[in-house]
Amino acid sequence: MNEIIAPIWRKFAFLSWLIILTTSNIYAQSSWNSVKSGSAGDLVAVYFTSVERGFAAGDNGFLSQTTNGGKSWTKQSIGTTEDINEIYFRNEDNGYVVAGKKMFATGDGGRNWRELKIYEPKDFRNAAPEFLSVRFADKKRGFVVGSLLNKDGEVVDSLVMRTDNGGETWARIIVPSKLELFHLDFVSSSRGWIVGDKGLILTTQDGGVNWFAQNSRTDKTLYNVDFRDSDEGYAVGGKGVILRTENGGGNWETVKTSFPNTFLRVDFADDKNGWIVGYGGTILRSGDKGRTWLKQESGVKENLYGLFMLKKFGWAVGAKGALIQYQK
Repeated sequence: MNEIIAPIWRKFAFLSWLIILTTSNIYAQSSWNSVKSGSAGDLVAVYFTSVERGFAAGDNGFLSQTTNGGKSWTKQSIGTTEDINEIYFRNEDNGYVVAGKKMFATGDGGRNWRELKIYEPKDFRNAAPEFLSVRFADKKRGFVVGSLLNKDGEVVDSLVMRTDNGGETWARIIVPSKLELFHLDFVSSSRGWIVGDKGLILTTQDGGVNWFAQNSRTDKTLYNVDFRDSDEGYAVGGKGVILRTENGGGNWETVKTSFPNTFLRVDFADDKNGWIVGYGGTILRSGDKGRTWLKQESGVKENLYGLFMLKKFGWAVGAKGALIQYQK
């Protein structure tokens, strides 16, 4: 009997050791590490145009650039003290920053920035604009979304601005909602989505000329939306809400998890692998097109507001200058 048990035990021990070793390698190769950002204020946005060149931004007009893959960061001045809400590049040279009621553009990869005049004060009567997100559907057609605020800082209307000439001139587009709009995404020159307060999802199929509401089946605020193509998309928001669709938002399903924290960003590096960041340093990862999510150790407790992911590396930013790097 002992002669039979011994080989079985040795085989079981070997398999257990192999599982532990494999699991250890997976976690060792998929770690998040803190990097000094040079900012004491909150960082809200992060964007990389290549493996080497990237940008992080946030409170009081803070903008920092790296040209060596994040080994070091250099502060830039773009001429504003308003909080920067988003960075977006439509290619390596042409990028945009939205900061409060201002917008800035670069044509040389972020070395120099200029302010764009996209509205007149009289355009919004007694309200002030707040720009939260910017995207371009193609070379000429771009959009900025946010809200209009009264003198007490209360949201009184939604705001969508559109350009058809690469950002030189802008005009307001009226959409079927007065709720605050937080983020938008385009997958082609015609298909786009906007998410906002109280579960609002708007979509366009004609390049942003007309927008229609989709049924999100939630009343939670949606802060971020990410579409892989015209069919597969994801949205995240308050109190742990995660939504996914496989038909362009015709039907949105809620993905159930045991994570109740508010989620602020979702970003898929490819068709299968995606990440979510949010309050309390929370980072979730999915490897099955967003059907299930597992928690990763971020190494920080601060709220994470910004996220940029590629397949083998990524970055997240957050409160109190938090800047962390993912390396597979």
